[in-house]
Amino acid sequence: MTEQDITLTVNGTEHELSVEPRELLVHTLRDDMGYTGPNVGCETTMCGACTVQMDGDAVKACTVLAVQADGAEITTIEGLSDDGDHPLQESFQEEHGLQCGYCTPGMIMTAADYLEDEPDPDREEIREALEGNICRCTGYQNIVNAVESAAEKMHAEDAAADGGVIEEGGD
Repeated sequence: MTEQDITLTVNGTEHELSVEPRELLVHTLRDDMGYTGPNVGCETTMCGACTVQMDGDAVKACTVLAVQADGAEITTIEGLSDDGDHPLQESFQEEHGLQCGYCTPGMIMTAADYLEDEPDPDREEIREALEGNICRCTGYQNIVNAVESAAEKMHAEDAAADGGVIEEGGD
């Protein structure tokens, strides 16, 4: 097949490369570019292990052709935070939200996208937001705890940036 030239900005760095039109974004990221955070689990959109953010939205990289991402801004788990660990990464460690770690990058990338839109979710909303991500090791309890903890941390960070005012969420 004839390769196609594309440009991807991954974690803030622009890359120009040639890919086959049938190549999945997850393979381009992992095999061609060395970003090993997105994992290949099922290649059928069922597990979520390959989740990245494309132009700010969580997508399963096994469902996107690399040529479809031409010109896009891609964020992988490696680029989620510029300065140390993101609150989600910290919370997954503190709350024991991982065991083998295979699903963790996808879980965190999905949760990061979700928490941008819903900064104060309840536990059921967190479960619903993560339903497209499968973990075969845990009972999800600690994953939900981790996302809940991260939401609280992120809310506190936002309040500190706004001069220390914490608004109470209402149900």
